[in-house]
Amino acid sequence: MHPPVRLAAIDMDGTLLPSFGYEISRRNLRALRAAQDAGIIVVIATGRRAAFATPLLEGLGLRADMPLITSNGAVIRTFGGAPIDRWTLDTAAARGLCGLLRGFGVMVFTFDQPGCGKLVLEDLELAQARMELWVEANRDAIEVVRPLEQVFQTRGAPIQGMVAGPIPAMREAEKAFASSMWSDVCECLRTEYPARDLAILDLLPRGISKGTALERLAGRLGVNRLEALAIGDNWNDVDMLEWAGQSYLMGNAARELRAMARMRGWKQVPSNDRNGVAVALETVMARLPKLEAPKGHNWEGDRA
Repeated sequence: MHPPVRLAAIDMDGTLLPSFGYEISRRNLRALRAAQDAGIIVVIATGRRAAFATPLLEGLGLRADMPLITSNGAVIRTFGGAPIDRWTLDTAAARGLCGLLRGFGVMVFTFDQPGCGKLVLEDLELAQARMELWVEANRDAIEVVRPLEQVFQTRGAPIQGMVAGPIPAMREAEKAFASSMWSDVCECLRTEYPARDLAILDLLPRGISKGTALERLAGRLGVNRLEALAIGDNWNDVDMLEWAGQSYLMGNAARELRAMARMRGWKQVPSNDRNGVAVALETVMARLPKLEAPKGHNWEGDRA
C-alpha cells in the first residue's frame, strides 16, 4: 500500500496539455487546483524553458509558490519567479557538441537570461523547415549566430543544448553522442513525436534530468520518494517516472514506453486528450486523509 502523495510532478507537452493547442482542459485544471487545496505540492516538469511554460499557466488560479522544473531539470524556480536551483552546460562541451552534432539537424542553445537571445541557433531556415510551430512560438527569443560556437565567447555557459530533426537522424545523433568524449560530461535526453517524424535530443549538464531535479526538490521539502507522484508520456520523463514511488504513464505514450511501464509497475491512464492527468490526480486524492490547509513554502529561505 502506497503512502499518501505529498508531491506530484507533471509533464506538460503530451501530458497536461492537449495534442493541439496550449489550453489546459477544465477537468485537468480542476484536478490541479484540488490537489493544491488538498495539500499536495504540484510541480510542473517540462523540457520547455521557464519563459515559455509560465505564460501557459497564468490566470488559472494556481499557487505562486508552485515549483517549475524547466529545461528538463536545468532550471527550477517557482511559478512566481523565485529561483530555487540552476545548472549550466560546460562551455567547452557546448563547443564540442556543435562540431559533433550540427550535421544531424537543427542545433539550438538556451540561455537563462532576459530579452532576445534566450535561444541561439545558426540556421533559421532549417529550423523553420523542421520545427515551424516552435520557431513561431519562440521567435521573439531567437537570435542567429554563425558559427554557433561564437556565442559562448560573449554569452558564457548555456543551461541547455538541443538538436532536432527526423527520428532516424536523431537516433544516429544519439549514437554519435554516446560514443564521443562528451558523453562523460553531458547528459543526452531524447523526446520523440512520431506523428511529426520529429525527435529532440536535449543536451544537459552531467547528472541533470527531470528525475534528478525532482529528487533534489523533494529533498528540500522533506518528501520521501514513496510520497512522490510523477506523470509523463515521453522518453525525457523516464528518469522522473523511475525515481518517483508512484508513477503514471499517459495512454498516448509510445508503444515501447507502454511496455516499459508494464515491466516497471507504472500505472497507465488515458491520453492527454482524455484528461489522463486528472484521472491520476483524482485517483491519488481519493486515498488522501483530511489535511490542514496548505501553507506557502519559503524557497528563498532554503537558499540562505
